[in-house]
Amino acid sequence: MTATSATSAMTTTPTAAGVVDAVKVYGSGDTGVRALDGVSVDFPVGRFTAIMGPSGSGKSTLMHCAAGLDTLTSGTAHIGDTELSSLDDRRLTLLRRERVGFVFQSFNLVPTLTVAENITLPLDLAGGKGDPEWIDALIDVVGLRDRLHHRPSELSGGQQQRVAVARAFAGRPDVVFADEPTGNLDSRSGGEVLGLLGRAVRQTARTVVMVTHDPVAAAHADEVVFLADGRLVDRMGSPTADKVLDRMKAFEVPS
Repeated sequence: MTATSATSAMTTTPTAAGVVDAVKVYGSGDTGVRALDGVSVDFPVGRFTAIMGPSGSGKSTLMHCAAGLDTLTSGTAHIGDTELSSLDDRRLTLLRRERVGFVFQSFNLVPTLTVAENITLPLDLAGGKGDPEWIDALIDVVGLRDRLHHRPSELSGGQQQRVAVARAFAGRPDVVFADEPTGNLDSRSGGEVLGLLGRAVRQTARTVVMVTHDPVAAAHADEVVFLADGRLVDRMGSPTADKVLDRMKAFEVPS
């Protein structure tokens, strides 16, 4: 995809996030590593997109730069119509707090707080209460109403990750970025969390961008984008686990 086509897509189709001509280099000179090499990709509003690629392909770097957790060496990253490089540290922090949610492989729950308190923790820290009706509906989406007064130690791993998902959506962000969200879960719990992410997209009209190495996880998304050697090499709509696995096999180096 060219920068022109990506820019056109971002202006004609509502996008929650995206990058254009994204380059990220770690280090310098002969030891420099080009993690992203001119990537242009958009993440449409109200869609569940998975990012896949072999180890070292740049998928996590892409997510971190698109989410404003890391800065690009060159190119641009956007949340909606806001270009991240135009923001100072304070405004970038506010944007991440108000417009972006995060789900990571580790649940990052506060062990002394209840489920309800963990869900609203980012809002409480920001000095706000959020939308009570939204949060109440979200509790039903993630299926935690009978666990609201439990603490994380009283929950299964899958239930803890559901709390993390609810927390990510509690502030009504434009986009939620999920980095290997099922990496610490068994297949059943992982499937429940992935199904939950899909329902959250459909029922709340939010956007999810997920980094994963698992073709089964990617099959829950509406679309998969593939990276290799820091470049965007393919996009697949309506993915299945078998189709994604076949595409990933193309990246394997013959022994």
